[in-house]
Amino acid sequence: KLTEALSDPVQISDVSVPISASIGIALSPEDGKTVTELLRNADLALYKAKNDGRDQSCLFEKSMGEAASKRLQLEVDLRHATQKGQFKLFFQPLVDSETRNTVGFETLLRWDHPDYGLVSPDDFIDLAEQSGMITTIGEWVIREALQEAACWVNKERISINLSPIQINNASLVPTVVNALATSGVAAERLELEITESVLLDGSDETLKTLHDLRALGVRISLDDFGTGYSSLSYLSSFPFDKIKIDKSFVQSIENNAECRAIVRAVAGLAGTLGIRSTAEGVETGEQIDSVLAEGCTELQGFYFARPEPAEILEASGLLERDLSNRSRTEKDETHVTTNETFTDTFKRSAKQG
Repeated sequence: KLTEALSDPVQISDVSVPISASIGIALSPEDGKTVTELLRNADLALYKAKNDGRDQSCLFEKSMGEAASKRLQLEVDLRHATQKGQFKLFFQPLVDSETRNTVGFETLLRWDHPDYGLVSPDDFIDLAEQSGMITTIGEWVIREALQEAACWVNKERISINLSPIQINNASLVPTVVNALATSGVAAERLELEITESVLLDGSDETLKTLHDLRALGVRISLDDFGTGYSSLSYLSSFPFDKIKIDKSFVQSIENNAECRAIVRAVAGLAGTLGIRSTAEGVETGEQIDSVLAEGCTELQGFYFARPEPAEILEASGLLERDLSNRSRTEKDETHVTTNETFTDTFKRSAKQG
């Protein structure tokens, strides 16, 4: 009855504004014997109601408290992970479809948690975004990945995934400029991957950031194409350098006509626009034959290599490194500290790019 009563629209001047309410419920004494306990547990139930879709009520359950406690501890651990050196970078090869040579590596983040072992980004990136730590972590990834790429003898491209929150942060472009200058890596070797969600709001600031990055010579890739809104307007609003076809289509291409049609359409569109297309998640020779038949220009997946630390890829012969380059770049103390310095560096990098 309360939810229904709160759903009545509110009249503001000539506008009728619809509203809704989410309700969290804790009962005494089973859910708490003090006001503080009851409010805390009702708040946990409210969080669950919102998380389940809003505009509903939810009763507190003991498991909510346990989950909240674990999440809080994980957030505390995440805040110290960078300082304690717990983040590790893994890399997965990107292979040219014609020559079968490795032309680049995608950077993948792992958290080496002291209690839980190697944690996948799927288990902590959402927490990093919600807690506001994604920018700090993302900046660390950019700096470390470029320091590593400076060691690659064959100067392969390096791809780094960006969170939507990073794109909308004013520090992104200065961070990239600084990391490129410090590492000595050419801007055209850096490829930043974004998902369709970045472009959903269509804001001028988002597009400006992407154009600023591209002005440096950095490549911009549209990741997981086909899994989100897949509006063709995205491809007309910004000159992407590459489209990555999600692995869900690639891995079903042999027995699903719809998936094959999607791969064909995306690869054909990329070819028409004069940009590359990467088939993600290839695991069998049959899948490779299928995506090549549809026109994909790059391949990525377990068929070639699983994501591994650079030293493992080097030991297996998939990557040639010269660590003396890293030693030199780590001594470079270049920092972007003022608007004037940033402007000068930006112009210089753009000219070089």
